[in-house]
Amino acid sequence: MTLLEEHTDLVPTAGLAVADLGAGSGPGWFEAWLAAHRSDVVAWRRSIHAVPELGRAEHRTTELIAQLLMDAGLEPRTLPSGTGLVCDIGYGDRCVALRADLDALPLREDTGLPFASTVDGVMHACGHDAHAAMVLGAGLALASAPALPGRVRLIFQPAEEVQPGGAIDMVADGAMEGVDRIFALHCDPRLEVGKLGTRVGPLTSACDVLEVRLTSPGGHTSRPHLTADLVEAIGLLITQLPLLLTRQVDPRSGTVLVWGAVQAGEAANAIPQHGVLRGTLRTADHATWGQLEEKVRALVASLLAPTGVGYVLEHIRGVPPVVNEAVSAGMLADAAVAVHGPDASAGTEQSSGGEDFAWYLEHVPGAMARLGVWSGHGRMYDIHQPTFTLDERALPFGVRVLTHATLAALTAP
Repeated sequence: MTLLEEHTDLVPTAGLAVADLGAGSGPGWFEAWLAAHRSDVVAWRRSIHAVPELGRAEHRTTELIAQLLMDAGLEPRTLPSGTGLVCDIGYGDRCVALRADLDALPLREDTGLPFASTVDGVMHACGHDAHAAMVLGAGLALASAPALPGRVRLIFQPAEEVQPGGAIDMVADGAMEGVDRIFALHCDPRLEVGKLGTRVGPLTSACDVLEVRLTSPGGHTSRPHLTADLVEAIGLLITQLPLLLTRQVDPRSGTVLVWGAVQAGEAANAIPQHGVLRGTLRTADHATWGQLEEKVRALVASLLAPTGVGYVLEHIRGVPPVVNEAVSAGMLADAAVAVHGPDASAGTEQSSGGEDFAWYLEHVPGAMARLGVWSGHGRMYDIHQPTFTLDERALPFGVRVLTHATLAALTAP
């Protein structure tokens, strides 16, 4: 029994008719492949959705994708960790990469779908199941071409949701060696199916995590002058650090520090000995991101020095912003227009969320676009929510866009 057949009750291979936006917009070999495999792309997505796996535990998902690639006569290479893989298609000096992420989120699914998660407390709430199915579809379609004008590298990456991201694992394993350009799509429930949101320049933001662990001798609240007031020190950090940081960076950088957790003490009349403060630090500017750790450390030291409270600051570097290169973003936008007409290409805003696709762009030019997955009517189910769903008509549209953009990149002057 194959991995795809394990859940045939959840993932029917028949009756998966999905409207093909942009039918007839590609070369003959591509149209023939998609006509034969459109339902397969949907089935792949549903199979991955039904058995979600958390970051760096995507063994079943990796095995499924590897088997489908090998069945097509390709030679995927799994990372030494056992999760994530790369696969080259074709020959030539020029190489274009397509990236998909594989991991799910620790959320209990609440969609009621017939192929909903069978793993308690884990679900694909960000569309990574769709990303994997679309890159797999585009890769297998390109593998069916009579002749490719270069190489295509498929990158199926673990642990996007785990900072600083599984993209670092892929880069360290050589996934970017010889690559000239890279593309990726990300589901966007704010855009209607058939639309692709593109943007030149920053698309996402950098996101770091701060943790400050504070210590004090402790004491009675009636005698604060005989000890170091740890709660007062935490209050200073909560109110003053975000404020002072805004005077240390360019206000146009979109830098914001928000605290999410604070713990200290239990008794109303006792100054505690230990406390912890945690939050996220985000910026939309790549240059500012490189300066933040030094600035934060200096400000924390100056704020706590008069209090006598001891501390340890852990500044966990996350991911840089995704900064789309202009030519690559243009290729994705042009692909959407070629597939579905001039209205298919839409602008999109920079978000404050993080995305580890940025690590690939530290090495080669490329772009990520936002793929519309909203049906166009009814409620928009947002990502990272237990109710997130997507309109599966977006899947063949995404396969078309990735294939068009890849061919354009391989043949560009």
